[in-house]
Amino acid sequence: MKLSFAKLGRAAMWLLPGLFLLLFFVLPLLRVFGATGEDLAGGGLTWEALRRAVRPLGFTFYQAALSTLATLAIGLPAAYVFGRFDFPGKRRLRTLVSLPFILPTVVAAAGFNALLGPRGWVNLGLMNLLGLEQPPIIFLNTLGAILLAHVFYNTTIILRVVGGAWEGLDTRVEQAARALGASPWRTLWEVTLPLLRPAIFSATLLVFLFDFTSFGVILLLGGPSFATLEVEIYIQALHMLNLPQAGLLSAVQLVCTLAVTLIYLRLEARRSVPLAPRLRGEGLRRPKGWREKLLVAGMSALLILLVVAPLGALALRSVSRLEADRGQRGEVQTGLTLDYYRELFINRRGSFFYVPPAEAARNSLFYALVTTGLSLTFGGLAAYALARRGAGARVMDVLLMLPLGTSAVTLGLGYLLTFNRPPLDVRSFPLLVPIAHSLVALPFVVRTLLPALRSIPPSLRQAAAVLGASPRRVWWEVDWPVLGRAALVGAVFAFTISMGEFGATTFLANPEYPTLPVAIFRFLSQPGATNYGQAMAMATLLLLVCAAGVLLLERFQEGKEW
Repeated sequence: MKLSFAKLGRAAMWLLPGLFLLLFFVLPLLRVFGATGEDLAGGGLTWEALRRAVRPLGFTFYQAALSTLATLAIGLPAAYVFGRFDFPGKRRLRTLVSLPFILPTVVAAAGFNALLGPRGWVNLGLMNLLGLEQPPIIFLNTLGAILLAHVFYNTTIILRVVGGAWEGLDTRVEQAARALGASPWRTLWEVTLPLLRPAIFSATLLVFLFDFTSFGVILLLGGPSFATLEVEIYIQALHMLNLPQAGLLSAVQLVCTLAVTLIYLRLEARRSVPLAPRLRGEGLRRPKGWREKLLVAGMSALLILLVVAPLGALALRSVSRLEADRGQRGEVQTGLTLDYYRELFINRRGSFFYVPPAEAARNSLFYALVTTGLSLTFGGLAAYALARRGAGARVMDVLLMLPLGTSAVTLGLGYLLTFNRPPLDVRSFPLLVPIAHSLVALPFVVRTLLPALRSIPPSLRQAAAVLGASPRRVWWEVDWPVLGRAALVGAVFAFTISMGEFGATTFLANPEYPTLPVAIFRFLSQPGATNYGQAMAMATLLLLVCAAGVLLLERFQEGKEW
């Protein structure tokens, strides 16, 4: 009987996550391909449809390539600074720069809007200073807005991946090259960069993948003239009700993202490791000379400006009321107020269809809690299955990583096409929203739990079993003390990802039960200072939730006690 229960448990580790992925990830994507194939077979695919699909594809590659190059231009020098120097405030700066990675796109868009938009602080200051009646800086609906927002989001990827690899290199190899007469530049070119090449390629592909599938940034900051595949799918499906064209665009994007994801996974498996065991912090040193000090100070200031300026502008705008003084050539005066936060609980127009933002916050909280439970359950089972290694584990590993590189909008469209009948109906089964969120969070949870699980020596479990401990007690007293902190990190990841998910939610959320990101998008899309202020207030609240999540992650990962 014990043997049968053991076999049943091992089977559950594989079957339950596998069935979850097959039903809620593979099947919707196959339905998208199937709809496109049916359209092809029925002669519905025309040259005009292909032309409309190729046009956004070209711009999608173009903006993703430019955004990736811009991110590398800032990220690589920052990675060198973090990988080679120790300086005051380094850990806090690393935490600050990590915040944008889990920040919802609507919050980042609202931040840049508050800083550089028509009613942003920079334009208001220039209008007051120069006596202008129109904002002098046109930021929204430009390619520059897209590139800046992508750099804001993805610099932390270069910093974490390349900076971590740089910090882990054996400095004795570089010292040997210098002792043999190589100049600093030749050492960098012929020794350091070849060792870092796998990490750089891996980070570059990951940044490109996120830029390629970007949705909220393009929709909110780029405008209609800069439609990518993701935005075009959204427009064709929800605005034009042209599901065949949306399916064709989704299939094209899916092929591209899956190809990039598979290349990334292949490079990730080959990423170089330190050439010799090293202590934590070994090889780091204080900057010497004015050049090194200037480099460290300049990169720190640039990173702080990149992150703090839009987020600080957002928080300040949420508590500021703007008043135009006609007696002074249209000067705009500001005053502090909490009215926008109070308005979140008031239906000012008395509309029957109005959903208070406080209700949207409760919806987001409910979805986030369900997402956390689902992600930890299936992610924990999958982590145990992957810890056993083998051919099946490699297949499962690839399958678990694919949602990370799959368009959230494509996934949402797949849900519309697949789950359109009771009991799994998009409109009558609200749990489809946290299920979609769980697919996005699952790779992060598995990647968090797996290293901790593999660090447990099998001899500990065997010793506990020999001493008479039941399997349940072995798990509680051997596995859980090691997995507990990793599980908390995974839970924070899943919770914050769900709170900010926007792409799939726009397809799946019932209009009567919007989430905070959807509500922010609605208020930003409506005219009026009050709507704008409410959007800033909601975005600030969401920012605080994500900031708390980053602080928790850093505390757990540093192993600090409360």
